[in-house]
Parts: sequence; structure tokens; C-alpha cells
Amino acid sequence: MSKLAVRQRVVDVDTIPTNPPIEIATPQPSWVRRGTVEYRNAGYALFFLGFASFSLIYCVQPLLPEFSRSFGVSPATSSLALSLTTGLLAISIVLAGAFSQALGRRGLMFVSMSLAALLNIVSGAVPSWHGLLVARALEGVVLGGVPAVAMAWLAEEIDPAHLGKAMGLYIGGTAFGAMMGRVGMGLVTDYASWHVAMIVLGVLCLAAAVAFLRLLPPSRNFVRQPGFNPRFHLKAWATHLRNTRLLRVYALGFTLTSIFSALFNYTTFRLSATPYALSQSQVSLIFLAFALGIVSSSMAGGLADRFGRRPLLLAGFITMLAGVLLTLSASLVVISLGIALVATGYFIGHSVASGAVGPIAGSHKGHAASLYLLFYYIGASVTGSVAGWFWQHGGWPAVAALTGGFAVVGTVLALTLPRPVKKP
Repeated sequence: MSKLAVRQRVVDVDTIPTNPPIEIATPQPSWVRRGTVEYRNAGYALFFLGFASFSLIYCVQPLLPEFSRSFGVSPATSSLALSLTTGLLAISIVLAGAFSQALGRRGLMFVSMSLAALLNIVSGAVPSWHGLLVARALEGVVLGGVPAVAMAWLAEEIDPAHLGKAMGLYIGGTAFGAMMGRVGMGLVTDYASWHVAMIVLGVLCLAAAVAFLRLLPPSRNFVRQPGFNPRFHLKAWATHLRNTRLLRVYALGFTLTSIFSALFNYTTFRLSATPYALSQSQVSLIFLAFALGIVSSSMAGGLADRFGRRPLLLAGFITMLAGVLLTLSASLVVISLGIALVATGYFIGHSVASGAVGPIAGSHKGHAASLYLLFYYIGASVTGSVAGWFWQHGGWPAVAALTGGFAVVGTVLALTLPRPVKKP
């Protein structure tokens, strides 16, 4: 055989793949796929999770005027019952995202839900303003184990082709919880008291926690990180904060919840005062607009899977801006329509933005989700309280200017969001 032939044979052999052991050793994710019993149960479980967490966080929103009257505090001070919860929630979410790497997702979410429900019962039982604030602050701390961990679980376990739809179901649960928590608070308060309303909600959320634990499938792709390694977590957070695509999504979360919290916090004061002078239960009915959020969030997740995130985000912020402008009307019907548009746009935007975090982050999804929710709840806490100054000094036009400005910022951010990365 000639030297040329030998050389050719060597080349031919070298071009044949010789690393099947490496391919075999690389584990492939075992996704929860749409159409399976596990997918259906996961959807129900996360709906219960969203219901409990958001109803507990926002149940005090329609009660702010009642707190102002009962405890003799200003509107801005009464908003602390919500702002303290969301502010401490923002901090605890970051820590919970890190500890869930060592403790596991499912158990941490269940314990967080249960403790928060118990603290809501305590909030209804305490007689003093400061006691209420302490209980609400602790509620924010323990609820940190829910939102970011839920987003991480979805990104790790659900088939990426259907992640948007599954995330939409979770956000739909948060919309249902936000609606029923607010509406239920108003109705029960008129017929009994806000103390009874808080206790009843706490009991319902304990039941939701048990249902969640029974339904959520065990994790398939979660990799436990034993112990607590600060360097590992700091490196993961720093990596995400250097990702400009993620930073835009975090800014979107901040603007979304700034509009949402500011507008709904002070709508209750506006409609309770003259010339509307609505009762507690009548004011709470405005939150029925969240029913549109249940539908829009689920639809938005599926549409984002098909058409991309940017068009849906633009639609969400433009809808919110239109709604804010309509609330400047003196007509109660037009105001109600504006509130409905704000709720619809908010849940579209939140569903799409939260669903974008996991795919953009790639690795360390729990850390990425916790940072998104840190910015998200800082918006709720800071802007929700700052808007009280606007309400006291400029009335509703000032609140509308603040929220409308955030809607414009959100629209610009959505326009500059890069095209989504192709699905794996």
C-alpha cells in the first residue's frame, strides 16, 4: 500500500466521530410536556400558588382607606401595610432564590405559602397599627420563597416550547388571587370587619398550600447545591447583572409594577371620596377587572411563544397607557374602563416579561428570576408609596401623570428589547 493511501486512510478514520461516551454522559433534560397528566397537575398547582401568594400580598390594597380611618393615619402612611410587605419581599426573594438551590423548590414554596397564610391570620387578629405592620412585614419576608422559585421551577421543568403557556397559567393564578383577595376583602369588610376578612383569607390560603403540595410534580431537572456558598451566589447574580438583555427585562418589571401599584393604591382613595363616595364593597368591585388579567395573561404566554415577546410587550404598555388616560375622566363608567385596560395591559406585560427571564438567563435560572422580582417588587414598594405624595399634593391628575410616564418608559424599553433567542 502506498504512503499516500495509508495517509488517506488515517484521515478518513480521523473524520469519524470517536466520542460517543461524552454524548451519552451528557444528561438531557426530562421535560414536563403539554398534554400529560403532570403538565395538567403542574398548571393547577401553580394556579393555587399564584392565587395564594398574590391574594396575601395585595389583600390590604382595598383596605387602605379603612386603615386610614381606623388608625388615624395619612393615606401615604396607610400604604405601608402594602409597601412594607412588597419591600421586604423584594429582599427576601433574592435570598430565597439562593437557598432554594440547597433546600429544593417544592418544599420551600409550600412552607413559604403556609407561614404567610398564618401571618395573615395574625394580621387580622392584632389590635394595633404597629402590630399590623410587623405582621405584614414578616409576611413579605416569608413569601420570598414563592415567586422566584416558582419561575425557576417552570423554566427548569416545563418543555421550552410550551413555557410561555405554562407561565401564563401561573400569572393567571396571580391575577385570580389578586382579584379575589381584593374583592373578597371589600365584601367581607362591609358585612363583618376587615379583621374577619384577613383571617378568612388566611384559612383559604392554607388550604391552597395543601392543594399545591399534593399536585405539583417532583422536580426532574433540579440540581441541588448543598450548603450555602456565598461566592457561588454572588458570581451568579453578578453574571446576570452584566447581561444587558436581562437588565432590560428587569427594568420592564419595575415599570409594570410601578404603574400597577400606584394606580390601584390611590384609586381606592379617589372612589371612596366625593363625588363618588363609594362603599368599601363597591370600591372593591373595581378589582373584578383582574378577571381580564386571568384571560389575557394565559393568552399572552401562548402568543409570545408564537410571535415573540416584543409585540406582546408593546401591546401591554400601550394598553396600560390608554387605560391611564381614560382614568382622567370624571365618568365612573369611563374610569372603570380605564382600570380594566390597565389591568389587562399589566398582566400581558408581566406574563411575557417573567417568561423571558429563564430563556435569556440560560443557567442559574433561580438567581435570574430572583433579580427580576427584586426590581419588580421595588417598583411596587417605592413607587406605591411615592405616589401617595403625588396624590396628596396633586390629586388624581398627578397620579395619572406619574403612571402614564412609566407607561411611556416601558414602551421605549419594549422597543429596544432585542429579538428573542431561538428556542433550543
